[in-house]
This record gives sequence, structure tokens and C-alpha cells, in this order.
Amino acid sequence: MSSQIKTKKRVTDHGEVFTSEREVNAMLDLVKSETQRIDSRFLEPACGTGNFLIEVLRRKLEIVEGRYRKSQLEYERNAIVAIGSLYGVDLLEDNVIHCRERLFSCFDDNYSRRFKSECRDECRASIAYVLRCNIIWGDALTLKTVDGKQDPIVFSEWSPVNGSMVKRRDYSLAHLLVYQPMEGPSLFSDMGDEAFIPKPVREFPLTHYLKLADHD
Repeated sequence: MSSQIKTKKRVTDHGEVFTSEREVNAMLDLVKSETQRIDSRFLEPACGTGNFLIEVLRRKLEIVEGRYRKSQLEYERNAIVAIGSLYGVDLLEDNVIHCRERLFSCFDDNYSRRFKSECRDECRASIAYVLRCNIIWGDALTLKTVDGKQDPIVFSEWSPVNGSMVKRRDYSLAHLLVYQPMEGPSLFSDMGDEAFIPKPVREFPLTHYLKLADHD
């Protein structure tokens, strides 16, 4: 069976075909400078098991490690920024779970290799929580979750503030995709083009980057 499909039934039922690593890298090389910006945001509306997102994360973590390998605090903070910049949606729950696991393992392998026994479980918990918020079991066509609730898909923006603090704002994906010309950045438009400023559906108090999981 090709590594680009799981089963023929899934292809028939959902059109599920995974992009190969070679194609992923060729496409990402077209926006190479963005993949090397720690805070540049990527949305994959049919993320599958994360073939695109995992490669973006690898590239971002290379930058984080290169710049901050001598400071665990700076490495942790910037790793959270990198992971918090990745967003994915998929129709199939097993894909969502696998995608989150792959992204977490990519971070944790790098983190454990660099800091060994000094690694902090609080940092791992924050990373896992961000991934639960950013990789969504949903339908990018209806812009709603498919977990039985049919809620609007909501993504979180994670903005570093005052050193170790993080400001979280939640936005409805439907509102993010509405084109409302206005000066200023949006969650998925940070390249200086004409954009709009969406209103968050929820804001959280400033939180230490090691305490993000407390939002639960």
C-alpha cells in the first residue's frame, strides 16, 4: 500500500491522499523565508497527519535551536511561539490525534536531546495544550467542528508579551476568512499586505508560558 494513502476506502469516502515528503519540501521551499521565521503562521485546512506542518516545525525548530540553544528559557519560549504559529484542521479524528502526536514528538525529541534532565514537564504540558487548541477536528468547508457539537472552529493566537508571559486570544475561523480591508495585521496575514483586524471571541489574562495548560 502506498505511504500516501491509508486505505482505499478512505480515499473513496474522504479523498484522503497524503502529500509526499519530496513534494512537501518543494512547495515549502517556495516560501522558504517564511518557514524560517519563528512566528510566521501556517494554516493547513486538510492537515491529515501533519506532513506539511511537521516539516514547517522542523525548519522553525532549527532556527530556535541555532539561536537559543545556550538558554533553556529562551529556547522554551520561542519553541512555544513556533508551535503556536501552526494551525491545522482535519475531518478524521485519528488524523488529528496523529498530527498532534507527531508535532509534539518533533518538539520533544529536540528538547530532550538539547536539555536532557533539565527538561521541564510544565513546558511539555504547555506545548501539548497549544497543539490541542491549534490542531482541530473539524471541516474546513463548513468551518465547524465535527465532534458532534458542530461548534464554529476557533483558533488561538499566542503572543509573547513582557518576556515570559503569553497573551492568548481566540478567534472564529469564519471571521478570520472574511475579507474586510483595513490597515493592520490579522492572524493569518502578517506579510504587510492589505489585511483586516478581526475581533477575538475570547481573551485570556496574561499567562506564564509554563502555565498555559492551566487555561483548561
